[in-house]
Amino acid sequence: MSGADAAPTVLVLRALGLGDLLTAVPALRALRRGFPGHRIVLAAPAALLPVARLTGAVDRLIPAAPLRPLPPVAPPAVAVNLHGRGPESHRLVAALRPRRLVAFRCPEAGVAAGPEWRADEHEVERWCRLLGESGIPADPADGRLRAPPLPAALAPFAGATVVHPGAASGSRRWHADRFAAVARARAVAGRPVAVTGSPGERDLARRVAGGSGAVVLAGRTDLAALAAVVGSARAVVCGDTGMAHLATALRTPSVVLFGPVPPAEWGPRGGDGRHAVIWRGRRGDPHAAAVDGGLAEITVDEVVARLDAVGRFGASARG
Repeated sequence: MSGADAAPTVLVLRALGLGDLLTAVPALRALRRGFPGHRIVLAAPAALLPVARLTGAVDRLIPAAPLRPLPPVAPPAVAVNLHGRGPESHRLVAALRPRRLVAFRCPEAGVAAGPEWRADEHEVERWCRLLGESGIPADPADGRLRAPPLPAALAPFAGATVVHPGAASGSRRWHADRFAAVARARAVAGRPVAVTGSPGERDLARRVAGGSGAVVLAGRTDLAALAAVVGSARAVVCGDTGMAHLATALRTPSVVLFGPVPPAEWGPRGGDGRHAVIWRGRRGDPHAAAVDGGLAEITVDEVVARLDAVGRFGASARG
C-alpha cells in the first residue's frame, strides 16, 4: 500500500450539479487546510471531475448520484455531508461508519449534535458555517478558480460573449427568442458570440444562435473545455445555473437572470460590479416547468445594458 493509500480519508458528499460543486469550493478548501495529512475524497457525479481538479482540494472523486447508495469504501476518518440537511443524505454518510461525522443537526437520522440549518442562508455561507461551527475555519471568499488553457481548436472564441440559454428546469429558463435577441445585439456591436450548453441543448442553442453569426458550442465541450472558454470570455449571460457559478469562480464578467430563487441565496458574491444580477424580487417554484413570471418580465434591453456595464471588466482588466 502506498503512502497516499495509507493516509486517512475525509469523504465529502456533494452528489449534485456543477453550481452546487462550485458553491462548495470554499468548504472543500477549508477541509484541505483543516486535514493536511488526509486524502480528500469527493462523492459527486463523474462528469464533474475536471472542475473538482481545478479546485486543488480534491484527491479523488468517486462517482455518486443524488441520494443513491455510495460505492463501497473503507470507513473514512471523517465524513462530511455537504449535500443537504435531510435524513437521506445523513444516512448515506453515516452508513460509511466514519470515526467523525460533520453534518447539520438531523434528529430524524440520529444526528443530535451539529449546527442548525438556516433556510435563507447563501449557499456558500451555509457550508462554510457548517465547518466553522464544527471547528474547521472556512473562508467564504476562497472560491476562485484558475481557468485551464484554451484548447487550440477553441482559440478563435477567446474574448467572445458566452450566451448560455439552458437551465435544469423551465422556471429558470429565460425565453429562447430573448437570448437570441441578446446574441444579435452583441453581434451587431461587433462582438463574437458563442452559445453553450449540454448535448441535449443543441437544438436550443441553434435557435438562439439563429442568423446572428453566433457559434454553437453546445455539446462540443466537456467541463474542462467549457471552463477554458468561460475563463477567456469577455462576458457571460445566463440564467441561475451552474454556468453562472463558473463565471463567478473564474472572475469572468457576467449577467445572471434570476427567476424563482433570490440571488441573496444563490447569486454571485462580491461587490466590485463585474457580476450583475437581474431579479424582480418575487420567489417562485424553482422546479416548475413553465418560465417563472418574474424571469419572464426581464427585457432584452435590460440585459444588453447590463452586459455593456460589466464589459469594462473584460479579460484584459481581470487581475
